[in-house]
Order: sequence, then C-alpha cells, then structure tokens
Amino acid sequence: MQWKMIYLARRNPTLAAVDFAEAWRGHSSLGRQCRNVQDKVLGVTQCSRLLHRLPVGCSTDYDGVNLLRLRDRAAADDIWNDPETLAIMRPDEPRVFDRYVREFTLVASEHVVRQQAPTDRPDVPAGQAVLVAFIRLEAGQTKADFFPLLQAALGSTWAQAARIVINVVEPVRPPGYDFDAVVEWWFADADSLRHTLQQLPVATVQAALSKAECLVGDAVFMGTGVTHRRP
Repeated sequence: MQWKMIYLARRNPTLAAVDFAEAWRGHSSLGRQCRNVQDKVLGVTQCSRLLHRLPVGCSTDYDGVNLLRLRDRAAADDIWNDPETLAIMRPDEPRVFDRYVREFTLVASEHVVRQQAPTDRPDVPAGQAVLVAFIRLEAGQTKADFFPLLQAALGSTWAQAARIVINVVEPVRPPGYDFDAVVEWWFADADSLRHTLQQLPVATVQAALSKAECLVGDAVFMGTGVTHRRP
C-alpha cells in the first residue's frame, strides 16, 4: 500500500500568483534540515496551477496540489509532531500559504487505475502536467460502494492520460476539505492537457461520473504543471 499526503493549497494573498511556485520551492527546501521529513517522505511532487491559457472547466480557487509519497501510514502522523518540522518549516508556512499546512492536508492510499508504461519505480515521472480532481461521495454511499464505481467510470476518461491514480482519502479531514477521493490524470505537458480538455471537456466527464453515482456537484478540478520534484 502506497500512502500519501496531499495538499490542496491556496497561496498567501499578499503573494502574486506568478511568484507562488518559487516561494513554495523555497519552503520545501527547508525540509532538508528536518531528519524526520527526509526519512518519512520518499518523494515530493509540487503541482502549481496553470496560469496561462487556463484549461477549460478547471478551478482557479486554489494555487497548488502537493503529492507526497510516504514511507508508511504512521509517517502522516509523525510529521505533525516532529520538533524539527515544528521549529523549521511551520513558522515559514504563513509566508507561502493562506493557512498552516496541516489545515489543508489529506491522507490517502494510492490505487493506480492506468499506467501506460508500467514501472516498479514510483519516482519515475509520468509527465509534466496533471489534472487533479477532488471528489466527494454521493450521500449515503460507503467507500466500498464508491471505489469500484469510480474505478470503472475512470477507465474511459481522457485516453491520452499516461497514468490515472485514485487516492482514497482517510476519514479524518481538515474543516472545509471534506473530500473522499483525489484523482490524478497525468499528461506529457501542459499543452497536451489543454488539448485533451478541448476535445473532451471537464463538464462532460463530470456528467459521466455523476451518472455513475460517484461524483457530487462541488468537486474541484485543477489543471496543474509540475514545478518541483524530489527526488
């Protein structure tokens, strides 16, 4: 089981959108000083919202999505209580984000739905652009009901995506971030993502997922580009 921490971040409102990715990279570099972060976080992929030629149907309400691969489930709890992280990284968070990181972070288990180029190395890039969707369950559904429906529905979405991942979110979530799944569609680059959404709009896929009873109306779809990776 691959465990992840996933951010859905808004920038500090005093920070210009064009400066967010660089400020975020600077914040991430502080993690090199935290032994717990180096030991527990196997990989970081920072995906900043595409600012130019915004893909049709994508949200502009947030600024970035961070996909952190963890050594194990316990790491998601350990990091919040690590003295070095609290002393070094937490004081810098308000400089970059509109709130503390813990307040917009989800913990999830990863399930790969499509992998066009199979690999046993999770650090191998699947592309440089990611369409990310944050999805809520229909009322009354259980996770056992929801996952097979979503997995089946995603199989026919955006054939150009080299990789599709469903991240099933743990029940405990920050207020305002009550999502049940985070879906990743990986593309070679931003132009490929934009072109794909022109051919098959987000709204069409949303309607198909709703028909399959695995999407409610307030899902968040974001078109992003990878702006930082580690390793």
